[in-house]
Amino acid sequence: MDRTPGRDAATARAADLIAAVETALADASASAPDPVPVPTAYRDDTPLPAVGDALPVAQPGRAPMSQRATDASALMLAGGAGTLMAGTGTGVALWALAGVDPLALALVGGSSVAVLATLVRLVRRAGQAAADTAPVTHNHHYNGPVDARQEHHTAVTTRAGLIARTTTRTGR
Repeated sequence: MDRTPGRDAATARAADLIAAVETALADASASAPDPVPVPTAYRDDTPLPAVGDALPVAQPGRAPMSQRATDASALMLAGGAGTLMAGTGTGVALWALAGVDPLALALVGGSSVAVLATLVRLVRRAGQAAADTAPVTHNHHYNGPVDARQEHHTAVTTRAGLIARTTTRTGR
């Protein structure tokens, strides 16, 4: 138990202050007709200036450019990093395989390229087969007199090959 002199007087004074504050709050809430809601947010509706008077300043980091240019730049950086990793990996593998027969290395390297080319061709043919089997629906809406004769033309252009070869087929 604390026997500090003046401790009881300080405790009594604090209790009196607490009671006085509670009485004042009770009187204020009883005298108010409706409690006023306390705002929880503030919206500043003052208009912002359309153009400032400060001169443009170059910011640190990448130079300002369009979104398309930014995307292309990021794609080039990612491609460069990927090429660096692939080249480093290939160099380490070739250094480790220095005693292997060159014909065996050519067969292993060529077979991986052939498998990749085969997979690309398989996916392309599957996509073409899916496009060919899709039903074709034609909806014609006319306003006014219509002749009995109607013509429908289709032009299909295909580009293929290492050196671009363009083929255009037209049909009715």
